[in-house]
Formats: sequence, structure tokens, C-alpha cells
Amino acid sequence: MGDLKLGLQLGYWSSHPPENFLGLAQEAERLGFDSVWTAEAYGSDALTPLAWIGGQTSRIRLGTGVCQMSARTPTATAMAALTLDHMSKGRMILGLGVSGPQVVEGWYGQPFSKPLARTREYISIIRQVLAREEPVANPGPHYPLPYTGEGAWGLGKPLKPIVHPLRKDLPIFLGAEGPKNVALAAEIADGWLPLYYSPFRQEVYSASLSNAKPGFEITQGVVVRITDDMAEGLMPIKHMLALYVGGMGAKDRNFHKELVSRMGFEAEANRIQDLYLAGKKNEAALAVPDRLADEISLVGPAARIRERLQAWRETPVTSLLVSARSSAELRTVAELVLG
Repeated sequence: MGDLKLGLQLGYWSSHPPENFLGLAQEAERLGFDSVWTAEAYGSDALTPLAWIGGQTSRIRLGTGVCQMSARTPTATAMAALTLDHMSKGRMILGLGVSGPQVVEGWYGQPFSKPLARTREYISIIRQVLAREEPVANPGPHYPLPYTGEGAWGLGKPLKPIVHPLRKDLPIFLGAEGPKNVALAAEIADGWLPLYYSPFRQEVYSASLSNAKPGFEITQGVVVRITDDMAEGLMPIKHMLALYVGGMGAKDRNFHKELVSRMGFEAEANRIQDLYLAGKKNEAALAVPDRLADEISLVGPAARIRERLQAWRETPVTSLLVSARSSAELRTVAELVLG
């Protein structure tokens, strides 16, 4: 707990590549941001833009927030991470996540079952690659190495990476929401990428984080909006919450809705989902409690934001991850958070 670092979240592309993502990353580096992050859904990938940024910056850390595990085998992900770590001279942060069943099964054609067991196996294999102490092997059942199942020729053998990794301890972060998944991140990863975190409700995650090792990083995305109109300032956050709570996932299994319920807003979450699924998206956004939207963001006049930053400094969160559309927005956030 103490000083907060800043990260820039560039996310994934929408219908077209953003025009200024490289310029924003370079400006973030000049302003003292600690990290820049890219993402993927089912369009742009997370690694290619990060390599482009890494080649045109010199200090800022480069994070995937997140690489979807079903998009690549564990060894393919490890190859990409060790390659980018060498090319950036040790700036890579490998952020991983299981994504959700719609993307995993609908886009990647992979089963979503047993996400915790798959995650543990996936990270174990990556750690073996980075350690390069012995040929990489894994008995499975999710990522058997060598593969001996249906269609195998029986010629596979455990291999070591040809390239010696720059860092055996290349940091691995895990995107996680559920209590067991967050506890897994604290146990086997070097950092955690939460979806929503309220500094006023630390008890939601405290038990899951109890086994975190020293130096464990928590990089939390937060919307910053400087405005004198609180109601107007909170509306984009409320629309985002309505989408995630109401429309991201099935009615009977929505991880985001379950998290908001654990945060103390179960009745409100049920109403938001009912309205959203009925096609009443604006009403769903209006049903999002101001208190919830306010707690997970930084909205209001600059003086209020500075005051509320103190609550974040009293949490285990080590870095705030912000989005920005311009260099001016980045400068304003840097002045507020970094002083």
C-alpha cells in the first residue's frame, strides 16, 4: 500500500485500427507511466500492437491485458512472451485470462470446462519454458506434452526452447473475477488484473488475496472523468456496467453480474439484467446505482478526484490503468495521480 503507478489501457481495436495508439503510448512514457496494455477479443490480437509500441518506446513496461488462453497453446504463448521480452530488453508483462464461454467455444472452438484447472496447467507450462531447466513436459489432461492422444504419430518428445529466455521470472498476471480464480492468481501469478474493484469494499477480495506473495501487483482499470456534473460524468460508467451485468454472459451464468452481487448490489444487479435482456438498455443503465459507478471510477472535479485517490492508496492496488483519447487527457491524469 502506498504510491500508485499509472498504466495506459489501449484495449482492443473496434471496427478499425485507432489512429493515435502509438502516440498515446509514447506520451504516456514521457509522462512517467509505468506500463501500457493491449487486449484482444475476436478482432485485433494483443501481441502485435504491443510489439509495435515496444519497438518505438524505451522504458515503459509492455503488458497484455489480456491474452486469451484459448487463442494459443501454452508453448506458443511462452514463445511470444520470451521473444517480446528479448526485443524490448525485459519490459514484457504477460497478462492471461480464460475469456468467457461465448468466445472460447464460439470463436476458438475450444471447450470452456474446468477454467481453473486449465489455467493452472497453462501457467505451469509457461513457467517451464521460461525456466529452461529441462525439456518441457506436462501429463495433462488439458495440455498434454508430448501429445499421445487420438491421431498422434507417437514421435513427439519433450523439448527445451531453442532461445534462452531473457528472464526466467518474466511476470505473469492473471485476469480473474471469481473468488477461486482470484485466489489462484494470488497463488501462482505475479499480479492480478481485476475487472471491478472498489477501494471502499476491500473485503470482497481480501480472503482470496490472503496468500499473495510479497511484490504481488494489482493493476486496476479505472475510468477518470473530470467534471462538475456528477450525474453526467457517471453515465458512461453506468452504461458500461449495464452492458456487462446485463448482456455479457447467459442469464443464469454471468460472471460480471455475480461479482456485482458479491459487492453488495444483488437486487440491483438482477433488475439491471432483467431490463437489459428486455431490450431496455437505457433503463438498465439508469438502474445502476450511482454509488457503485462512483466507487469503481474517479469522477468529479479535480479536487474530489485527488481526495478519493487517497482511498485507492490505502488498498493493495499497485497501479491504476486508465484509458485516454488524447495527450491532454494523459497529462491531466498524470498530474492528478503522479503529482
